[in-house]
Amino acid sequence: MKNLFKLFIVTLILFGAKTKAQTTSSKLENSLLWEVSGNGLSKPSYLYGTIHMICSPDYFLADKTKKAFESSEKLMLEINFSDPKEMLEMQQLAMGKESLSKKLNSIQLAKLDAILKKTTGMTVQQVDSFSLLTVLSLISMKTFGCTDLKFYEMEFIEQAKKRNIEIGGLESVKDQFGILENAYTNDEIIAMLEESAPEETTKLVSTYKTENIDSLYNITTDEKFTSEKTKKIILDERNLNWAKNMPEIMKKESVFFAVGSAHLGGEFGVINLLRKAGYKVEPILK
Repeated sequence: MKNLFKLFIVTLILFGAKTKAQTTSSKLENSLLWEVSGNGLSKPSYLYGTIHMICSPDYFLADKTKKAFESSEKLMLEINFSDPKEMLEMQQLAMGKESLSKKLNSIQLAKLDAILKKTTGMTVQQVDSFSLLTVLSLISMKTFGCTDLKFYEMEFIEQAKKRNIEIGGLESVKDQFGILENAYTNDEIIAMLEESAPEETTKLVSTYKTENIDSLYNITTDEKFTSEKTKKIILDERNLNWAKNMPEIMKKESVFFAVGSAHLGGEFGVINLLRKAGYKVEPILK
């Protein structure tokens, strides 16, 4: 349960971005790693799309990514998971403000109980004190079908600590949790849980290994899931905020940004937004 408290928001970024797609942006090359240069930068920075978590046998980190990371002077994640204060905040937010038995109606509770029994062997009574978002994370993790999950953010943090470089976050746990809470109704979360299946995760992992940013964006913005409003909250508005703050972060040093791959593609993806801001953003293919 410790890992659940520590990483449940990471899971939500991966599975919580499944919303209606927009396809007005130009096609991107197949690469998880992108170099950001120009527009007054003295050194290039790097943008890397993660899947957040993956079964150990599927985990990979290309030489090109290792090289870019080793040349960077700072690591920036969505959330700074190396900050003890942020981790304490996450642990507190994992618990619901009120029990699920009070928060949900009888129909919702029955649906959630059935989903839990099917996917985890647990009952709704066993997770009654958790937030509904935490339950979503728990079930989403189960769809990977393995117990030896590796987490990209944690791997980068470990390497950053070894190199003694600074680690930062583009947003706080509290802010991110508030975004997620505002993005979904209880019915939408339960509907996502009903749709969540190992086949979906297998498809996502397979696509991730091809480094196809456009396909990853399309998968994670599938119209089967929730609304355009949710996509705007989960992806677009956060991307706009990150792209606004990244120039100042990159100004003095080379930074390695590692964010969920769904944030890279699309009209309001970080790649497109940085290009509109005057930066040269190119894929690193080898």
